Amino acid sequence: MKKDFFGDSAIKYPAYEPWISKDDKKIVDKALGQNMLTLGPQLERFERDFSKYTKSKYAVAVSNGTAALHLSLKALGIKEKDEVIIPDLTFVADANAILACNARPVIADINKNNFFLSISNLKKNITKKTKAIIPVHIYGQVCNIEEVLDVARDYNLKIIEDCAHAIGTFHNSRHVGTIGHTGCFSFYPTKNITTAEGGMVITNSKKIAEKVRQLRSHGMSKSLKSRYSSGYPWIFDITEPGYNYRLDEIRASLGISQLKRIKKINGLRRNAASYYHSKLQNIHGIVLPDMVNDKTHSYHLYTIRVTKPFKLSRNQLFKKLKQAGIRTTVYWMPVHKYSAFRKFANSSNVKNTSKTYNEILSLPLFPNISKKHQDNVINTIKLFQQ
Repeated sequence: MKKDFFGDSAIKYPAYEPWISKDDKKIVDKALGQNMLTLGPQLERFERDFSKYTKSKYAVAVSNGTAALHLSLKALGIKEKDEVIIPDLTFVADANAILACNARPVIADINKNNFFLSISNLKKNITKKTKAIIPVHIYGQVCNIEEVLDVARDYNLKIIEDCAHAIGTFHNSRHVGTIGHTGCFSFYPTKNITTAEGGMVITNSKKIAEKVRQLRSHGMSKSLKSRYSSGYPWIFDITEPGYNYRLDEIRASLGISQLKRIKKINGLRRNAASYYHSKLQNIHGIVLPDMVNDKTHSYHLYTIRVTKPFKLSRNQLFKKLKQAGIRTTVYWMPVHKYSAFRKFANSSNVKNTSKTYNEILSLPLFPNISKKHQDNVINTIKLFQQ
C-alpha cells in the first residue's frame, strides 16, 4: 500500500491509489524515445482506440476534461449572453467552461432521491437565452439522460454530456457521450483510466470534431502532420483564435495502455462496490447507492448518504473514519456555494442539492483495493450504527 498522497502519516487507508502497471511504464518509456513528443502517432492511436471502444465516429484528445467541455461549447456555437444549464451537484469545471465562452451558467437543482438533474427545475430555468444543457453521469452511473433529451428536443437545446466519471458506462448498449451532441471525458489521476492529466471529446458529427481538433491547437487550419508533409510548414491560416489544449505523446501512450484493461479495471471496481453493498446493508440511516449488475454503472465512486437515523452526522463520520486512518471525501460542494458562482443560482431553488450535499460521503474505491482496506471502512461505520 502506498503512503498517503498528502503526507499524513496517520492515514493508513487512502481514498484511492492509481494503478500504473509495468506495461504502462513500458509504453510511456517507448514514447519518450520518439522524435515527435506531441501531435504524433500515439495521440492518433489513442483517439482511434477510444473511438472504437465508445463506438463514436470521432474522438479528439485534449489536455484535460475542462478543455473538453470548453471546446465542446465553442464547437456548438455557445457565445456571449447565451445560457447553459448545469446541475448544482457537479464539479466547477462545467461552470468554468461556460464562463470561458463568456456565456452564463444556470444552476439547477437535483432530484430528492438521486443525484441527477430535476426535470421540473430544469424546465423552470429555461429562458429564451438557453442554448444547451450539460447533464452529468455522476459517480459513474447513467443519469436521467432520456428525460433530459426530451426537454432538449422540446426546446431545441444542445446536449453536452459530462462523462468525466463514466468511461465504461452504457445506456441501452450505447456508451455515454454518444447520446448527446458531444461527450466529455477526464483522465485525471483518480478517474477509472488516467493519463495523469488529459481529456477526450467524442461525437458523431464530423463538423464538431473538426472544430474541436482545430481549436485545441491555436485554431490552426492545418494539422502539424499535414503542414510538414507538403508545401511550406509555416503557412497556415487561423480563422478563429484557439487554445493550447493539446495532449502530448507521453500521456496519450499511457491512455492507450490503460484503455486496454478498462474492462478489468471496471470489473474490479464493480466487485469492490458489491462487497461494500453486501456488508453495509440494513444500517439505519446509511443510504447506499443504487447497485446495478449491468453496464449502466462504471463505479467510479461508491457514495453513501448519512441520514438522521444514523448516530453520527456526515461530518462526524468523516472525522471518525479519519481517526481510524481511513481517508474519505465528498464530491463535491454544490456549485452555488462557491463565491464565484453564487450569483448564478437562487439558493431557495436548489434545496434538494443542499440537503444531499450534507449527507454524501464517498468511501475508498479503486481497482486494487484490498478486502482488509474495505473491512476497516465497514467495521468503523458499523461501530456507530443504532
